[in-house]
Amino acid sequence: MRATLLIACLSLLLAACATNPVSGRREMALMSEQQELAIGREMAPKVLQAYGKYDDDALQAYVQGVGDKLAAVSHRPNLVYRFTVVDSTEVNAFALPGGYIYITRGLLAYMNTEAELAGVLGHEIGHVTARHAVRQYTAATAAQLGMTLGGIFVPGMGSNVAQNVMGVLGQAMLSGYGRDHELESDSLGAEYLARTGYDPQAILGVLRTLKAQGDYATAQAKAEGRQPQTYHGLFASHPDEDTRLKEVLTKASFLAPDKPAPDGRDAYLKHIDGMVYGDSAAQGIRRENRFYHRDLDFALEFPTGWRLDNRPDRLLAIAPGGKAQAQLSSQDLNQRETPREFMTRRLGIRNPSGEEIAPAGLPGYTAPLKIQGRPGRLSVIFHRNQAYILASAALEGADTMAVDAAMRETALSFHPLRDDEKPLAEPRHLRLRPAAAGDSYARLAAQSRLTGNAEAQIRLLNASYPTGEPVAGQVVKVVE
Repeated sequence: MRATLLIACLSLLLAACATNPVSGRREMALMSEQQELAIGREMAPKVLQAYGKYDDDALQAYVQGVGDKLAAVSHRPNLVYRFTVVDSTEVNAFALPGGYIYITRGLLAYMNTEAELAGVLGHEIGHVTARHAVRQYTAATAAQLGMTLGGIFVPGMGSNVAQNVMGVLGQAMLSGYGRDHELESDSLGAEYLARTGYDPQAILGVLRTLKAQGDYATAQAKAEGRQPQTYHGLFASHPDEDTRLKEVLTKASFLAPDKPAPDGRDAYLKHIDGMVYGDSAAQGIRRENRFYHRDLDFALEFPTGWRLDNRPDRLLAIAPGGKAQAQLSSQDLNQRETPREFMTRRLGIRNPSGEEIAPAGLPGYTAPLKIQGRPGRLSVIFHRNQAYILASAALEGADTMAVDAAMRETALSFHPLRDDEKPLAEPRHLRLRPAAAGDSYARLAAQSRLTGNAEAQIRLLNASYPTGEPVAGQVVKVVE
């Protein structure tokens, strides 16, 4: 009986083997290429729905063109690759199975040459050509329940594949595919750069920029008492000190022409000149503890010192030290009812004991209540056929009465945009200008529309963090 089962399991393992497009070796893969492509097709619209495509046809075409050159010399040139700039402030790039590759405008802002852009796109193409999502999914699935292969390979096994791969990809977007897979993608990206005439060392420039971005994010998070969020490809050490990275870049350099093509700095900067920097009007604009939304015509103010995190579907606000949190979301109004009735019927709050409010004359209702067992407050405000829902909770170590009073004031601050606020609801843009003699990043920062640590942000944009200075005549990025 055991021998029969062993033979059956071995047969199933052999049936699940596929040739790795990069290495040419046979390896276990619990997903066919057709399944891989189908999952990419299924997930791609969801990515665009969550992030939104950045509205700049010329920039989109430029990024697609750079990506096409790399994809043509990749290990899977038969795939149709789609390179899309998404409308997000995150510093990130990621790939879906089947050749759907995304780069955020937040990351584009910190690149400075076409070769660096190619380095990012080549890295993500590497994840696709090496089938990292499939390999990660295979490893995770095979480890479950001690290799219960009988349950994996039965007909109809695809019912949960997409959901499980989505979990793998979500984790990869946050923390990468693991050191070995990330290094393999750097190696493949460097190879694709060399084969298209770019200098493979451009990848090192990308990683230096990302490392600086990570160092800055870590310092900011530490000052605010929170965990940093950084691009998934970052190294724990400085990339210049990474021996394995140097080895793969040196290996790729042998494939490059004796005289690599120009790095394309001028062409790249021209394409990002005027690009939105920070929040877009469609997402709403954060100004320290205030939030302005042009298209939805509202503004509100959170307590001083609270940090705002603008997500595609909601606005988060976090108190210093993480001692309290709030969330603003919205729902369509479909029935004529009061805010209290909405709170009861749509949000399922039984007999809320609160008060009617009228911020700027708008219908509203607010009530203290428990939110996930913590003291909190829920407010509902009607504006333009939308119900705006502000939920807050005091967490460990918070002055619950002070938080409650502050959240009531935040609800009362909600109002339609005033004429004097409309400029504040417009986004900032990257602009190019030559540095004048005697210019410094401190001076450029003082002239910009940036808030917070503006000098550090300008340095990061120009690959000069933490101490570099511009040279007279150098074209630099500023924020207007």
